[in-house]
Amino acid sequence: MSARTGAEYLEGLRDSREVWIGGERVADVTLHPGLARGARSLARLMDRQHEPGTADVLTATSPATGDRIPASHLRPTNADELRLRQAAMLDWARASAGMMGRSPDYLNSNLMAMAAASAYFAAVRPEFGVNIAAYADYVRENDLVLTHTLLNPTVSRRMADRGIQPEGVALQQVGETSSGIVVRGARLLATLGPLSDEILVFPSTARKGDPSDHRFALGFAVANDTRGLKYLCRDSYDTGKSVFDAPLSSRYEEMDCVVVFDDVVVPWERVFLMGDQAAANNAYAATGAVVHMMHQVACKNLAKAEFIVGLLCAMTASSERDTSPVVQGQIAEAMMYAETMRAALTAAMADAAPDEWGTFSPARMPLDTARNVFPRMYPRMVEIVQLLGSSSLMATPSEADFNAPIASQILQYLQAATLDARDRVALFRLAQDVAVSGFGARQALYERFFFGPPEVMASVYFASYDKAPLVGRVWDLLRQKD
Repeated sequence: MSARTGAEYLEGLRDSREVWIGGERVADVTLHPGLARGARSLARLMDRQHEPGTADVLTATSPATGDRIPASHLRPTNADELRLRQAAMLDWARASAGMMGRSPDYLNSNLMAMAAASAYFAAVRPEFGVNIAAYADYVRENDLVLTHTLLNPTVSRRMADRGIQPEGVALQQVGETSSGIVVRGARLLATLGPLSDEILVFPSTARKGDPSDHRFALGFAVANDTRGLKYLCRDSYDTGKSVFDAPLSSRYEEMDCVVVFDDVVVPWERVFLMGDQAAANNAYAATGAVVHMMHQVACKNLAKAEFIVGLLCAMTASSERDTSPVVQGQIAEAMMYAETMRAALTAAMADAAPDEWGTFSPARMPLDTARNVFPRMYPRMVEIVQLLGSSSLMATPSEADFNAPIASQILQYLQAATLDARDRVALFRLAQDVAVSGFGARQALYERFFFGPPEVMASVYFASYDKAPLVGRVWDLLRQKD
């Protein structure tokens, strides 16, 4: 099977999955008012895989069948193939204004790298290496959309800091059958959960605590219609407004979920890690998956920053404020953030090299820098939108008002120097969706904690940084005699 169309993707969502939102079970996620338009936006990304002008960018040739597959599944063996992957990731990110942080290429990149490092899983059990490689082939050839879940719910922060998992809450293995392992508990926070085909489960950070307590050391995947698997959704930010009134939240609601595993049976062929705490802790770093995931995220960050720069320029040009040095300085700050992301991608590609598994990979440190600084940059960019938007972010009548008896007065009083009233209101409703709405606030929170708490990410960065040569220069200088 080749890369799916949007219609094929939507049809795949119509199954018996158990999704709850607002106290009700969702009968069909493609029709639910809080989920349907997000699904259709993702379907449009899938359709780009078949459109003239983007099909060659977004797809590559399957190594198994010769069919066209998403380029994000391509295992790069040279610089040209790595550039092909980056071009595909940038296309999707720009097509969604960087607002879909969990587009399928994110976990495709993860799975590609893990499969290439199947020997890592085979070292735990030989069948686990076979399983991860076979599962990557299955996802690739069927163009499945994955979600993932990483964290156990926190009952007590004090206990969590000691690595003690909450009994009766945290996801754990509770049994085995001839069919597979049985897991029970909850996990946070599956973005895109209801709109995906399957869920991939791995730990995100090193577990502390008793190494013998290996019930929590798991890596597996199951289909979303597996019995006992439940998605508990937050409120949807798609409240049914028109795309004029809510241009982002009406399109890019990804949905975040708590995932409940109620004695879910995971087939043995879908188990990738079990009972080995060290292997589970190190899976992302040791396989190189984290590097390829960071690569996709850096592309998303660049696209998102570019979009904010474009928005700021359009806002200020509408009222001819863009001639002010103060305004130019504020927008220039956002431009610098965008260029920092571009520089990180450029540096990562320039120093790309094969990893220990033979996968041609971008350099880690530029991407690690990007993922650590963007959570600080994005809230500041949102603040700049607020500062430059000011009261115009509130002077935003709805689309219905333009069809009401008061429309003539709106057209008269809300025009801008370079825009008529309708275009001005549309522009500032977009800015409002970025900087004021619930959707916008979720985006800012999402970026702050994209990979985890900032202090944890900074600690990981510190540990992985090559400090010895720099410290050596300090002592070399101090030991000079003249």
